[in-house]
Order: sequence, then structure tokens, then C-alpha cells
Amino acid sequence: MRALARRIGVSPGAPFRHFQSRTALLTAVAEEAQDRLMEAVKQTLKLASEDDPLNKFRAIGEGFLRWAFANPTHFQVISTRAVIDYDSPGLRQRNNELQQTMMHLMQSAADQGYLRPGDVAQYVLGARALAYGLARMRIDGQFDTWGVDAEQALCESMKVLDQFIKTIRA
Repeated sequence: MRALARRIGVSPGAPFRHFQSRTALLTAVAEEAQDRLMEAVKQTLKLASEDDPLNKFRAIGEGFLRWAFANPTHFQVISTRAVIDYDSPGLRQRNNELQQTMMHLMQSAADQGYLRPGDVAQYVLGARALAYGLARMRIDGQFDTWGVDAEQALCESMKVLDQFIKTIRA
């Protein structure tokens, strides 16, 4: 907190005049970061083909990855539940909205025959875990140990996402 206060040019106690605790402050940061993430996903969704729900589903993963790679510190905050109140109404509502959109798109893909037979919820969970894991690998600096140049990590991550979509596409 002292470092943060120093960075923004206020006294060490100033943030606590607005936030009751470090957790409350980081939760507010996470809510703002999640708003930006949701906007990035919405922008990517706008570019996806309207007639194929699986392409729209993939667009969510693309938006998520592009945002997480461009905003590693904010991704770190929203993905580290130990430092935020994840059950805050704002964070929970945003997460539920994204999860419901993913479930709806995947169910639509199944209903329209775009998806191999299987458990729709497991496909959604797998895609979420894949995108989250790739973003964590970026933050944790793990791509080098897997032979992926840091400059190519986003491109390679998109290829992995595309491969996942290919494996579930009917």
C-alpha cells in the first residue's frame, strides 16, 4: 500500500480514507479490470461471425487472451482470489454474465450441430481453463521453458485456442 501511495503521490494512509482495507482496494481495482476485460471480449465478439456460435465462443477466448496478455497486472489482480473479495456483487455478476454467455453459445453450437457430442458444460470449463492457463503461463514467464519465445506467446496461444476449437467442432 505504501508503494501504491508513493506511485500516485499521496500519503501512505490516504488510500485507507477511501477503502477500509487492502482487500477492498484490490477488489475495486479488480472490478475496474473486469469491466475492461468485458469490454475487450465484447469488441472481439462484434467481429465474430454471427451465424456460427462456436466462432463467437472462440472470440470470447481471443478477447480474454488478448486482454490478459496486454494487461498482465490487472489479470493478476482478478485471478488471485486470495487478495480480493471475489464474492463482491460486482465481480460475481460480471463473472456470471461471461459464464452464461459462454454456456449459451456452446449450447447453441451443440443445438445447431457445430459441436461434437459431449457435455457442453465440460467444453466450456475446458475452454476457460485453457485460456486461463495460457494467461497464467504468460504472467508466470513459463513460455520460455516450453520453447515459446515471449514475443510469439500470444500468437502461439491463439493457435492452441484454435486447436481446441477444431477438436470439439463437429
